[in-house]
Amino acid sequence: MALIKPLLGKTPVFGENCFLAETAVIIGDVEIGNDCSIWFGAVLRGDVHYIRIGNNSNVQDNAVIHATYQKSPTNIGNNVTIAHGAIVHGCTIHDNVMIGMNAVILDDAVIESNSIVAAGSVVSKGTHVESGSVYAGIPAKKIKDISPELLEGEIKRIAKANSMYSGWYR
Repeated sequence: MALIKPLLGKTPVFGENCFLAETAVIIGDVEIGNDCSIWFGAVLRGDVHYIRIGNNSNVQDNAVIHATYQKSPTNIGNNVTIAHGAIVHGCTIHDNVMIGMNAVILDDAVIESNSIVAAGSVVSKGTHVESGSVYAGIPAKKIKDISPELLEGEIKRIAKANSMYSGWYR
């Protein structure tokens, strides 16, 4: 069973049909929607501000989600993939987004719907990632638009696949 820890009078809340890996850590003011998966070693620490995650989103192994004290909460939409080792901190991620492995999203950044942040990228504080685009690099910059094939074949496929994978562990 995942470590689920209340803190400062706030207890994590989960929607229906969520998978929480045994080594996931979820603390404080965290709300997770339906059909989500929080994988091994992931840490969601809602101690200094809240974390909200929509439906059918997945937080993969060793990812960290946090916020900034009384300033920048973390909001994550529906059908979002936070890949292995990513750090998501005090930002907003809209629907149908893929955050690549080891990517870092910093405070007050906004990642619009139907976007990809490439593996290893760093999205600087306050950056606005345009809908329908791929951002990559350090600091992350727009490198191309997302084709319909990339949207369906990567973003939506990976979100659906993680829902299937989590079923193997129930």
